[in-house]
Amino acid sequence: DDAFLVSETNAKGTIIFANEQFCEVSEYELEELVGNPHNIIRHNEMPRAAFEDLWATVNKGEVWQGYVKNKTKSNGYYWVYATIYPYKNEKNEQCYMSIRRKPRRDGLNKAIELYKTLS
Repeated sequence: DDAFLVSETNAKGTIIFANEQFCEVSEYELEELVGNPHNIIRHNEMPRAAFEDLWATVNKGEVWQGYVKNKTKSNGYYWVYATIYPYKNEKNEQCYMSIRRKPRRDGLNKAIELYKTLS
């Protein structure tokens, strides 16, 4: 209930960091995540339009927030409310930090209904 999941990716979406709570909830070891594409946890029921909006937003240098359904290593799933921050690292390379928390039920129900209408 009070988990705070954090991950970072490079511009190509490759995971460069994940905190312990992210690993626990996703059921992956850190070594299984780092170096792999972040979409390793993408649930197939997430509409493509949600990710198109996410990338369009962060590629403009803006912060994106929304509900995301992720899959676990054992093919279960979990919902999060995600905030994704674009930033430049010390080498001036584009990176993204994603922080996630358990979503509020009312907002999640609205997102689930909206996502049913998207492709």
